Order: sequence, then structure tokens, then C-alpha cells
Amino acid sequence: METDAQDTTGRLEELVEEQLRLLGEDPDREGLRRTPHRVARSLAFLTGGYRADIAGLLNGAVFEAPGSEMVIVKDIEFYSLCEHHMLPFFGRVQIGYIPDGHILGLSKFARLVDAFARRLQVQERLTTELADQVMETLSPLGAGVVIEASHLCMMMRGVEKQGGTTLTSAMRGSFKDDARTRQEFLAALKD
Repeated sequence: METDAQDTTGRLEELVEEQLRLLGEDPDREGLRRTPHRVARSLAFLTGGYRADIAGLLNGAVFEAPGSEMVIVKDIEFYSLCEHHMLPFFGRVQIGYIPDGHILGLSKFARLVDAFARRLQVQERLTTELADQVMETLSPLGAGVVIEASHLCMMMRGVEKQGGTTLTSAMRGSFKDDARTRQEFLAALKD
């Protein structure tokens, strides 16, 4: 496994060096000499979600708990790379659920967000993957995920619009089926 990672890093370094040449740069220039290595390491980190073991990440943090009151974890920051241009998009994730006998340690929500965000992504899929994972992990009565993000592919290239954000949501179970539950969740996000 270690050798595979080293082979991948070495190959990425070669590709970045070639990319620099194709862009008209000199990879041997002082400021660029270590750039292929830095980019390869950066990409390994930014795409670490592909190698994430979700079960291991949760590491026994599902606990039995009575009650069925809504739990909301707000403003979990994330950074991801869009799969269309490999440019960053970033923002905040809101996750809510209604337990049905089980809760998840709060820090694990941030770890779940990182595991799914550190892949080549689109915001829409990231939103649904998180909602589905909460449902799979906890079997709650319902769950909701809302993400608001800024996309550099819209800001730096293409339409070059600076102030826009994208809002996505995914509702499952009672959050989808019961308008009052959904409204309670969405209203709590405004506080």
C-alpha cells in the first residue's frame, strides 16, 4: 500500500512537471523546483476522502440514547474540488436529524463532511451523500442537510461572478415527509 502511494505521488509529480512545461514554464526555475512535489502532496490531501474508511471514521461513536428531539450541527466548514474544473468550492454544512434510539458523537459529523468533501465533487452530490450517510449510520426518524457554498469555477473563470453562492438541500424521512419538521429545521438554521 505504501509503495502504491509512493508510485502515485511520483507519477503525479511527473504530470505536474509536464503540465508546467505545457503552460510555458520552466519546472527547473527556482520558484518551481519543488512545485510538482508540493502539488502531488496537496492533491493527495485534498482527495483523501477516496481513501476514507467511513466505518473506521465513526469508530464506535454511535450511542444509544432515549428521546426523539431534533439535533442540529451547524456551520461545519468544508473545502472541496469541483469535478468539472478541479477548482475549489467551499462553504458551510448544516446537518439535522431526529434520533430513533441512537445518536452520533458530534465531532463525527465534521469528520463525515471532510470524508465526502475531500473528493472530486459537485455540491449536489455532496449534499445527498451526507444525508444518505446519516440515514444509514443512525436510522433516524429523519435527516436534513443544507449546504451553502462559493465556487471558484464561477468566480475565477467562466461568468466571473464574485458574490454568488449556491444553496442545496437534501431531506430524508420526516424531514421530507412532514412540512412542520422540515420548517423547524430550516427555521433553526436562520438563528
